[in-house]
Formats: sequence, C-alpha cells, structure tokens
Amino acid sequence: MKIFITIFGLAPESGGPARSVPSLAQHLSRQDGVDVNLLVLNQPVSALPEPERDGYVTSFFPCNGSGLGKLAALYRMCSTLSRKVEANVGSSIIHDQGIWLLNNHAAVAVAKKTATPVVVSLRGMLEPWALNHKAFKKKAAWNLYQKRDLNSVDLIHATSSQEAANFLKLGLRKPVAIIPNGVDLPPWREPGASNGAQKTLLFLSRIHPKKGLLNLVKAWQLVGKKDWKVIIAGPDEAGHQRDVMDAIQAAGLQKSFEFVGPIDDEAKWDRYFSADLFVLPTFSENFGIVIVEALACGLPVITTTGTPWQELQTHNCGWWVETGAEPLAEALNSAMGLSDLERHDMGLRGRRLVAEHYSWTKIARDMKEAYAWVLGKGPQPDFVVNP
Repeated sequence: MKIFITIFGLAPESGGPARSVPSLAQHLSRQDGVDVNLLVLNQPVSALPEPERDGYVTSFFPCNGSGLGKLAALYRMCSTLSRKVEANVGSSIIHDQGIWLLNNHAAVAVAKKTATPVVVSLRGMLEPWALNHKAFKKKAAWNLYQKRDLNSVDLIHATSSQEAANFLKLGLRKPVAIIPNGVDLPPWREPGASNGAQKTLLFLSRIHPKKGLLNLVKAWQLVGKKDWKVIIAGPDEAGHQRDVMDAIQAAGLQKSFEFVGPIDDEAKWDRYFSADLFVLPTFSENFGIVIVEALACGLPVITTTGTPWQELQTHNCGWWVETGAEPLAEALNSAMGLSDLERHDMGLRGRRLVAEHYSWTKIARDMKEAYAWVLGKGPQPDFVVNP
C-alpha cells in the first residue's frame, strides 16, 4: 500500500505533530508492504532536512513570502499529490494531519478528485478548548467547508477515546480509529537529582495559554516548597512567557522558576532524566506526547483531566486532577511528599505502561491494519469505533 501523509509543517515550535508525524512515517515504512511519502507544505528552505531518510521519502513545498507565494506552494503540493496517487490507483491512501487550514481542505479535495480513500488525524483540533479558541473564525470555516470535508472522509483518526467522543458529539457520522501516539523508549538512566541536590519539577511544552502555566504559578504559591525548583522548557508562543514571568514576579517566586528555552531532542531526554517530577497543567490535549516521553524516562506525571490520561491513576504512575490551581497544588503536595523510592517505583510503573501500550512498532502495526480496512483489504479492526 502507498501512504501519502500530508501536513502543514514540521517546525518544532508548532507542537506535538511536528515530532509524532515523522515518527509515524518512519515506523510505518518499516512495516512489510507499506511505502510512505510525507508531503510538507510550510517548511522554510533553510530548515529542510534530507528528503529521503528513515525509510520514507519527504517532499517539501516551501511557502515563505506573500500570500500568492503560499498559494503557489499549495498548488505544487496538490499537483504532486494528485500525480502520485493517480499512479497508484487502488493501493493509495491520503492521510492528512489536522483540520481548518487550506492545505487540509486541499488534501480532501485531491482525494475526491482522484477517488482516493482519505484518513484525517484530528490532532486535537476539535477538542472543546481548541474550538473555543478563535471561535468566530472556526465557526465560519466549519460552515463553509470543514464539516463537509469531514463528512466525506473514509476514516477519522483520534489519539484517545476522549478525542473520539468529542468528535462524535458534533454529530458527524464517520468511523473513528483510536490509535495513540507513541515513543521510542530511550536507554534507561536513573532519573532524578543526586543525593542532597535540589529536586526539580519539569514542564516541557510550548509556553502557550492553553498549557496552564498561570495555574502552575498559583499552585506553586499555595505549595510553598523551597527545596524544589520548577524548570520551564519550551518555545514561547505569542509572547505568553512574559505573562508567566510577570505572574511569577508578582508572587515573589523568581527563585523557584527557571526558563531554559526551546531544547533539541538530546537535551530533551537529559531534562527528563534529570528531573524528579513532570507536570503538564494543561486545559486541553488530545493526547499529550510529552506525558508519554516523561513516563518513558521513569518520571511520575501530574496532569489534568483536560488530557485523556486517566491511566496515570489506574496504573499508579501519576496524578490526573481537575484543571485549576487548587487541585494542582494538592497533587503537587502529594507527589513531593513521597519518598524518592516511592517516586522511583511510580516511574518504573509508568515506563512499563509505555513499553506495553505506546511503542511505535505497535502503533504502526495498528495504523497499517486501519489502512488495510479502508482499502477493503482487511477486516474492521477492534479499535475502530462506528458512529
């Protein structure tokens, strides 16, 4: 089968899909009988990686510059996609990432024009918080084309049961494949600070209002832990870091917080393994890839019910609490009140959870099974939910 994965961009600051989608392409390409092409629209020329790597081929359509330049890049992308799927009729699938953008609409249009099956990964874009963000523009897009596009696809991909339920609540009657994101288990290192060193709580994600950092500042003020430090790692988005820093200063907590900026992959793993706890106080996540990464490194995780991570409770490897400063403060007190050995044991349980359920090999195998069903070459998988 020929899989054509389409995405707007791979800039690290754009969030989780910039990491998870290339990983999916890489591991799909290792499955027998699967040929993967990744088509990327908005990638600056200066940042282009090698077009052929990790067993799959990437085609880039840079669209720096004016609106006309972006439309020209989109046209080139659609022309290339049409030509490739038409050369592989009967074995091709278009797998588009996300919704709302013109390239998403264009990918569905190519699928209709060429009679090619299409799968759409929602990537959190129909979660309640996301729908309420820039709600007027999204309502207009929904009525103009987005609802019609989603009603025309062959399969919706959600990364959690929660995301699938939110999709179905909108009244759309399409089958949904529930397949999570994954992680490659990093080589094991004993996590946490050395004996006698100051312990650290790590936040690693975009610095964005959705991520709940202002609640973390309020919670830290309630906790008042002076023998712990909060490390904030990740890119600033829309100037929100200034808002967070102002809140820290107003609370007199400057000595408790450290901003380390964006970090690359190797530094990322170092940060995970050198921390004692991980926190993601977010208002909304369809999945939360950083949660899986933290668990893979043996870190207990504190996050909110805005994520689909009830497994933290059922597997006793973290805390899954309501959004807000007070519930977060209670979880922080509980986590930091444990002994090093108790947190270590929680971390080991989290790593086992990731190894058993969130390996990329398993996820790629499930995705291949979903593709086969869409192509009429296999039975309906048990992880596909009918409307």
